[in-house]
Amino acid sequence: MKFYESEYEKALIDLLQQEGWEYTHGGNIRRNNRDILISRDLRQYLQERYPTLEANDLDEIVSHLQHTGGQTHFDMLRNTYRLLRDGYRYTRHSDGEIFDIEYLDFDTPSDNRFRCVNQYEVGYGIQGDRRIPDVLLFVNGIPLCIFELKNPTDATATIADAYQQIHTRYMRDIPHLMRYCPLSCISDATANNTKLGTTYTSYEHYYAWKKVNNEDKVAEKGLDQVRTIVSGVYAPVRFLEIVRDYIYFPDEVYPKQEEVVCRYPQFFATRMLRESVVQAFERQDNKGGTYFGATGCGKTYTMMFLARQLSLRCPELGSPTIVMIVDREDLQSQAGKLFLRSEDFLSIGAAKIIADRENLKTEMSLRQSGGFFICTIQKFCEEIGLLNTRHNIICFSDEAHRSQVRLNTQLKVRHTAKEGASSKEAEQIGAFVTKPYAEHLRTAFPNATFVGFTGTPIDETIQVFGAIVDSYTMKQAVDDGITVDLKYIPRIAKVTLDTAKVEEIDRYYNQCAEEGATEADIATSKKAMSAMEVILGDDERLERLAKDIAEHYTQACNNKADVPQKAMIVCSKRSIAYNLLKKFESLYPDWFVERKSPDDTLLSDDELRSLPLMPTIAMVATRGKDDPKEMYDYLGDRSRTKLLDDAFKMEQSNFRIVIVVDMWITGFDVPCLTYLYNDKPLQKQTLIQTISRVNRKFAGKEFGYVIDYIGIRKNMMEAMSRFGGEDFGPSEDDVQQALEALIVEIDLIKKLFVGFDLTPFIDKNTKPLERLECLSEAANYIQSQTSGWNKDQDNRPPKAVSAQSYFLAHIKRLRVAYDICQPSAVLNHELLSLSQCFMAVASYIRKTSGDKHDAESMNRAVEKMVREALVCNSVVSILDTDVEEQIFSPEFVAQLEGIKLPATKLEVLVKMLRKAIREYKNTNRIAAEKYEELLKETLDKYHERRSVLSAEEASHTQATAVSEIMEEATKQALKLLEQLGKDRESFRHLGLTFEEKAFYDILMHLRDKYNFEYGEDKEENGFIFNDKCKILAKKIKELIDIQSSFTDWLNNSNIRADLNNKIFICLHQNGYPPQYNDEVIDQVMEQVEHFKGNHQEG
Repeated sequence: MKFYESEYEKALIDLLQQEGWEYTHGGNIRRNNRDILISRDLRQYLQERYPTLEANDLDEIVSHLQHTGGQTHFDMLRNTYRLLRDGYRYTRHSDGEIFDIEYLDFDTPSDNRFRCVNQYEVGYGIQGDRRIPDVLLFVNGIPLCIFELKNPTDATATIADAYQQIHTRYMRDIPHLMRYCPLSCISDATANNTKLGTTYTSYEHYYAWKKVNNEDKVAEKGLDQVRTIVSGVYAPVRFLEIVRDYIYFPDEVYPKQEEVVCRYPQFFATRMLRESVVQAFERQDNKGGTYFGATGCGKTYTMMFLARQLSLRCPELGSPTIVMIVDREDLQSQAGKLFLRSEDFLSIGAAKIIADRENLKTEMSLRQSGGFFICTIQKFCEEIGLLNTRHNIICFSDEAHRSQVRLNTQLKVRHTAKEGASSKEAEQIGAFVTKPYAEHLRTAFPNATFVGFTGTPIDETIQVFGAIVDSYTMKQAVDDGITVDLKYIPRIAKVTLDTAKVEEIDRYYNQCAEEGATEADIATSKKAMSAMEVILGDDERLERLAKDIAEHYTQACNNKADVPQKAMIVCSKRSIAYNLLKKFESLYPDWFVERKSPDDTLLSDDELRSLPLMPTIAMVATRGKDDPKEMYDYLGDRSRTKLLDDAFKMEQSNFRIVIVVDMWITGFDVPCLTYLYNDKPLQKQTLIQTISRVNRKFAGKEFGYVIDYIGIRKNMMEAMSRFGGEDFGPSEDDVQQALEALIVEIDLIKKLFVGFDLTPFIDKNTKPLERLECLSEAANYIQSQTSGWNKDQDNRPPKAVSAQSYFLAHIKRLRVAYDICQPSAVLNHELLSLSQCFMAVASYIRKTSGDKHDAESMNRAVEKMVREALVCNSVVSILDTDVEEQIFSPEFVAQLEGIKLPATKLEVLVKMLRKAIREYKNTNRIAAEKYEELLKETLDKYHERRSVLSAEEASHTQATAVSEIMEEATKQALKLLEQLGKDRESFRHLGLTFEEKAFYDILMHLRDKYNFEYGEDKEENGFIFNDKCKILAKKIKELIDIQSSFTDWLNNSNIRADLNNKIFICLHQNGYPPQYNDEVIDQVMEQVEHFKGNHQEG
């Protein structure tokens, strides 16, 4: 049985009728086929709405609609739409009576005439040609939406064809119909192929509407999605709501032709945020809520739709003033430009960028309502004082938390002023107590309501703006086709360190400790060195990296020569980024020749004129005052950055590869950006923001690619789990508990200062210079104390320590509580000042305690040793082993769901143990498995003891028992961690390397398991060792080292087979085991294979 397109057409009409649309076949409407309006419907509606209108009035009002002008078709569509949305004032000529004409009754939807029509012939041309759209939706005789349908059973009829019919044929042949239709829908009734757009939407930006109400499950099947879009968009009341407030055209001054209709996540988020803001306003609460929308899902338009709602649909707000706070200048220009060209849509008055505090204060004082002002968050992270006390002020914060919310968390100390500084600048010397971002906002606008918009909510976001009102995750955006899926490709640039040098570095740190370096400075230096920046900047490694990126990118572009594909390389430091750029320059000088485009012959003269001369690759970064001259001159000023910004956003520009460090990895949208080459340690929200640069949709772009040279997969999974739409931020109870803990710590620390005047830390009137002097005096006071203090050690007896150690230990606890309390602005002045001052005193102490070896001096010494120890082996393309992952595949998501965020001390400890055992297992399977079993026994005992607690026991008794059980398990886990640490380090006592001990352990284990004699065991300093097993372990490791010097040895089956044969012979020649045993040999070989596999990955 054959299915025809007309049958789908009939099915759609049936669904529309069920929603309240009246159906009429186009052939039954009497009209000239060049007339677009159904005049009878329109005139009847106008007569009923305005009974005193006469026939000639109706003629004039209908004619006014029909002859709405415009220089282009787009202008006519925009002007017609605005007339339909806003109406106009009509003055009758005969008597001067005024009528406010509305062609659509938005306030009383039932008074409109909703008609769906098929087979509606539209004539054009001198030959009497005609076009027949599949279905048109008329409201009061005016066509507002056009449907183009395709047969779901015909594989050759696609919705891409439907798109072409509307956007090419109909726009070309029957523009007199299209000038009325702001909306269009293309569909073939298959999954994800019923999509809503506008008559100026590109094909890639038509989207399915998958929910009728926000709480509904997403519609997944084809016919379900047809039903959903009919009920969710075309139900008469909903349809009018969308037509009135969710179709966007820019102001006339903006030259680009742009028309946007909301997507379903934006529609529901706007509704929910509107209700949240109104409720916060009515209860006089600053927190209007947070919207969590995945990067790339259109948060800026959600802000736009919300601003219009608050301006026009919330009478209780009295036409509010909206202040939009943005993070950085590039983000300001991106979001700001959209709002500056949207005064008509916002209907809130002037939209302006505010340059400074006084300008903002003046603008606010000039009005009691209205206005849309854009300013950077820096204006709110300084002492700006009261700006306005009105209640109808709404503050939007656009990703503002990212770099600034955490800035104002500590004392700002300034020791000197510049030469020739003014008296005002001289007053800035001293120690200044800083206030949290939330407090600055509330000081400036004490009665305003604050709304946060973010793609990566951190705890501080929630504390400042309130709970998440609605969310739309990265996975949802990919599933809905709003962003492209990301493919993760690990390509590790392998670097090894010479073992002898590593030992030399360890000895150096031990020597520093003996000579007075503090534990904190040594830890800081080790962290800096292990952060891999020294390793990442290795000259040989950068050369290999440049070659690998160039080969990969060139091949990728050749595979899709007709699709513009841009790339971003992310480096860890500016100096490394510049050195990498110089490597590209020496290897590929042609990339530095400035051209208009990669191939000028493919572009027209007009296209070429619009393109600037550009190199293929360039670095973008803010230059530093201490940069070497060559780098300083290359990076240039803001005008150069702006020029590169504009060029990179041009699809056809020759500028295709950019090297960045921190710039352009947030708030920077280039849809044709396809490849992100990452060579920077990333985590949490910065990681999500960075990889999201390549998730925008673009014609011909199937995926965004994250090519990883540093190993961020684990961090990526954790970040995606963290930002997957679950609860964020501490609860009010958490904040209260943290506040109580902070007060306890403050009181304990104050006992150290008995006899010391803390007034300069507390008194609001203290001059900053006096506070600065007090800091050094307080540090001296702590360091000069000779009496001992008892430091709490959890379950162990208190330990007698110096006043300095006691102070620093409690500062560590204070900071944990402070980091939770500070963003919520729950700290009074005394607690805030004391916390910041005590933490600043701790910094003073750390700086002065190890004057001979501070972190910076140790870094310089160790960096030289690390450089000497580096050996860059290769860039390993793990892609060759088929390790390529779609980040939003079910398998990857399943792994995310298994990640649990730590909650208790025991859970954290168990997590640490498992990680340590897992890492140990990479080298030493036998020893690690022993500790796996011990950990399992500990946890089994813990769960067993908890399970036997009777449900009938009193809650207090049960809580105490559970606590005791948890403490006991924690004690066992700590003991286990200590044993594991000793075992890991035991290789030093045996005179073996860490890797050699792995083979020593398997040899000893198998000897004992199968009960045969091999060598003689001796005991020394509490360690059992066997010389014969040591010698054999070293021989096995030596064989592996020889074979691993061959390129790609693990994937070469001949080399692997040769190695296995040599180890077998080695075992036999050394009499292990004395009597041949297949099982023993097999298990030794298993350890060899295990070792090889894990060390190839590393």
